Amino acid sequence: MKTRLFFNRELSWLEFNYRVLEEALDQKRPLLERLKFLAIFSSNLDEFIMVRISGLVSQVDSGKNIIVPSGHTPNDLVDKLRIRISELVNIAYDCLNDILPRLESENIVIYNSKNIPKSYINKLRDIFHKKFFLIITPMAVDQSRPFPFLAGKSLNLLVNLMDPATNEKKYAIIPIPANKRFIKISDDTEHKYIYIEEFFKLFLDSIFKGYKIIETCSFRITRDAELTIDEEDSVDLLAAIEDQLKQRPKGTPIRLEIESGADKVLADYLYEKIKFYDGYLFPIKGPLDLTSFFEISSIDDFAHLKDPKLFPVIPAEFNDIKKSVFELIGKKDRLIHHPFESFDPVIRFIKEASEDEKVLAIKITLYRTSYRSPIVDALKRAAENGKQVTVLVELKARFDEAQNINWAKQLEKAGCHVVYGLVGLKIHSKMTLVVREEENGIKQYVHLSTGNYNENTAKLYTDIGLFTAKKSFGMDISSIFNLLTGFSEPPRWKKIVCAPLDLRNFFLEKIEQEIKNVKSGGSGKIIAKINSLIDIKLIKALYKASNNGVKIQLIVRGMCRLRPEVRGMSENISVISIVDRFLEHSRIYYFYNSGEEALYLSSADWMERNLDRRIEISFPVEDSNLKQNLTNYLKIALNDNTKARILNKDGRYTPIKRNKKSTINNCQNDYYKYINESNKKPYKKKDVNFIPKTNPGIS
Repeated sequence: MKTRLFFNRELSWLEFNYRVLEEALDQKRPLLERLKFLAIFSSNLDEFIMVRISGLVSQVDSGKNIIVPSGHTPNDLVDKLRIRISELVNIAYDCLNDILPRLESENIVIYNSKNIPKSYINKLRDIFHKKFFLIITPMAVDQSRPFPFLAGKSLNLLVNLMDPATNEKKYAIIPIPANKRFIKISDDTEHKYIYIEEFFKLFLDSIFKGYKIIETCSFRITRDAELTIDEEDSVDLLAAIEDQLKQRPKGTPIRLEIESGADKVLADYLYEKIKFYDGYLFPIKGPLDLTSFFEISSIDDFAHLKDPKLFPVIPAEFNDIKKSVFELIGKKDRLIHHPFESFDPVIRFIKEASEDEKVLAIKITLYRTSYRSPIVDALKRAAENGKQVTVLVELKARFDEAQNINWAKQLEKAGCHVVYGLVGLKIHSKMTLVVREEENGIKQYVHLSTGNYNENTAKLYTDIGLFTAKKSFGMDISSIFNLLTGFSEPPRWKKIVCAPLDLRNFFLEKIEQEIKNVKSGGSGKIIAKINSLIDIKLIKALYKASNNGVKIQLIVRGMCRLRPEVRGMSENISVISIVDRFLEHSRIYYFYNSGEEALYLSSADWMERNLDRRIEISFPVEDSNLKQNLTNYLKIALNDNTKARILNKDGRYTPIKRNKKSTINNCQNDYYKYINESNKKPYKKKDVNFIPKTNPGIS
């Protein structure tokens, strides 16, 4: 049988989410961390069904027999994905049923309606009648009252009743309030809860007085969440997106989750009324919606059940708050690697720019930011202080559209010039330009990053930011802002490369150069650390490079279409994936370049959407010390033998084999130690129990 050139992207994504689930299965992890990873797994899966499965279902419904690069049709994929999703969901609930009894031994107890001690019933009845009885809206379903619309991802109770006078069976729905999943039934010193849907089951006789309760079951619908926006014909993109956001909860039902053990009559009734996609009925052997366990995993009272806190290092040069951030950046380029190093210098950069009398203008892109963003506050203050503030807010950032619309309106009201995205493209690049009038004339200060301007995710995602005051960078970033906000021909870039203009070709040329170097008798080497590897043209170029003797090491966290280590195709390519405490989000591209190592950071992954349908940038790291820092980081990541998984040519991911004499290397632990040593900070075990057993091996 001929070896297929590519793995399927959706099946590959599911295997990434299994690697997330493996973190919950890891018995060495603290219990609440395991619970957190279960919630992450579930949240990821919800989004996958809302976006990717719904897209495949649309293709199936269209009747088009599309064959994707992996050789599958949409029909094939929907079936294969359903089988694998079912397997993973069963593993997840087996994991939950392992975690919950262990939490009970730590005095974190979650009851259901069947095992709740009778001593709590009166207290719960009091809570129910004083609060929830006044809130809930039971919805009868009969000839005059049709089956109600139920929002996607909402939790609901289906109740089967009987009228004692007529023995007639009836149905009713109780939508569960979304703001609280766990009802606390103990005082502040204890942690005892009951699931809210199980709480309601206790008092159904009060809700349906005079009727006999036959059976109940909880259920949950997952709907298509893609927005359908005709950007070309939309006169007002903001209004079009706001209108579509109102429609999102009403998307086509894709998946139905139902309480395991529910009577077939109830399941059949829901199937008839909801019309979810055939086959996507998932009986759940436990509480529905594992994402709600974020609430339990964030309890503060159990430090021993969580990972030791990691305190982000303030880079040594930024410790002196008396020095202007512009003075620091003006001296030399600076790299900051989150979350190992603090995000504070980025906030400080924009805050200081908002107050500095010499600053004339600030320009920034916002893709995703936090709910209470200090950066947005600083931008509003800058405008109020009379500075020219230009903000490119990407309204189409999936699931952040509403928040971005809110920020955009606030910024505009404060006097900022707001650009509401671009027709047909997402602005995904992360860049800030500060223009300052100094004694020697106008000077430009730039911050470029692989991650968003979000101080919360900067504590959870690994990302890298570059500060520079080099004129060449300033001119490029000034030009790209002019390109995005006005009418301008693309310039001849001095430093950056931009998608969708020339970024793919740039990477293709770099790969081709490594091939030429090998053919000339030299060595060729490529290292890429990315989130996803999907782009067919780049994968084919990597196959060609492999066949010509270029050594290629890939660190791909998520989806990977490339099939590694196949003789005659990719035998010089290795792929690992690292899933750990922090989400690996930085994109780093390394080319050996005949010994003159070239390193680039980027907001872009090697995906068609990044290279063809988004505004992305890639930028070089030129300072020799900073290049060494990045090279060391890549070496540390490639040496990981605890959290890294190797992608095999059959598509399976397997742990790296270690014998008893092997040095234990953990990328995130080891790099945190490296950062501490680089900043010449005391490494205090009493503050951070995050010490690797060995040297990270960066020689």
